[in-house]
Amino acid sequence: MKCIKCGSEETMKNGHHHERQRFKCKNCGYQFTKEHSASKSPRTKCLAIMLFHSGLSLRSIASIVHVSAPCVLNWVREFSVTGYKKPKPQGSILVTLDEMWQFLHSKKANSGHEKHFVVLQVDSLTGEVELVVMSKSHGVE
Repeated sequence: MKCIKCGSEETMKNGHHHERQRFKCKNCGYQFTKEHSASKSPRTKCLAIMLFHSGLSLRSIASIVHVSAPCVLNWVREFSVTGYKKPKPQGSILVTLDEMWQFLHSKKANSGHEKHFVVLQVDSLTGEVELVVMSKSHGVE
């Protein structure tokens, strides 16, 4: 067994930790357990990503490949970050809110501290979001 810290081959067994053999380096005194890989193969990850893009739910994919749903979500997110380059936003978009304002103004009940919140997604590729807060008493903020 090789020491993780100093790389020395001179190690000895030093008990157990959570049912795993613990080792101690004779040179630097560092205690460690043997590394083990719990990750799935790239083939399994690729299968999960393809199933996700085919429309299966995270839970069904997780049961097929025998991992948790958050694990599948992390694989999909990692693939989207490394597999695609997102374009940078270019300028801003002007939206006329006359119809929305008329609709909100006609409502009698206000939402959340007497303000209406309208969220407009500007670009789905970049994830840029514009938030417009409208209130009956103060107009557009």
